[in-house]
Amino acid sequence: MKLLAIETATEGCSAALFSDGEISLRYRLKPRGHSELILDMMEQLLAEGGLKAANLDALAFGRGPGSFTGVRIATGVIQGVAFAADLPVVRVSTLAALAQRAYREKGECNLLPAYDARMGELYWAGYRIGENELVMPVIAEQVASAEQVEIPSDHGWYGIGSGWGVYGGQLGKRMKGSLLGYKADMYCSAREIAQLAAEDYLAGLAVAPEQALPVYLRNNVAKKMKTQM
Repeated sequence: MKLLAIETATEGCSAALFSDGEISLRYRLKPRGHSELILDMMEQLLAEGGLKAANLDALAFGRGPGSFTGVRIATGVIQGVAFAADLPVVRVSTLAALAQRAYREKGECNLLPAYDARMGELYWAGYRIGENELVMPVIAEQVASAEQVEIPSDHGWYGIGSGWGVYGGQLGKRMKGSLLGYKADMYCSAREIAQLAAEDYLAGLAVAPEQALPVYLRNNVAKKMKTQM
């Protein structure tokens, strides 16, 4: 299986080529300029693999949550390539991918990824590592203040992501002794987008290009509140 993945929703801009179990990565930590970088990264990976987009089985992208502009860049690029090459697309949570990276680099199995969502809120979720060494969601994705996000009831959790850099003190107080520690300067990567997307593709979870839509948690919350009024 051959799959090309991109991630532009966070500070790190990256692309990864999954080819029969091997992953090649292009990654650059740059808060701005993702739209200029990502196409070159994709072209480099395809050229090195001796491939064209039409030779791929699927595409994948970090569908959010994250930077509004960054998520839209990834969505637009992937949809454009997918339509042109007639390829299906796998949508991957950027929170899940961040947790997967933390497992690979830190070895922690109970993970709380968090991105700073601005406006006094953070994007938040909880994952455990399953028997296949891939993340499984145990706390649903949400956007809320540090005082309102859902906290796990058991012990042994590790936090990652920019949300911990901003709200680590408040979150740590709420979790008391159940927090092992956290690393704020870790970002999502297309490597884990590709890894998770390959599994989802085999599970039949790819969608048509027109269905490859982003996720904006704050929009979802606003719509929910409006329906309750």
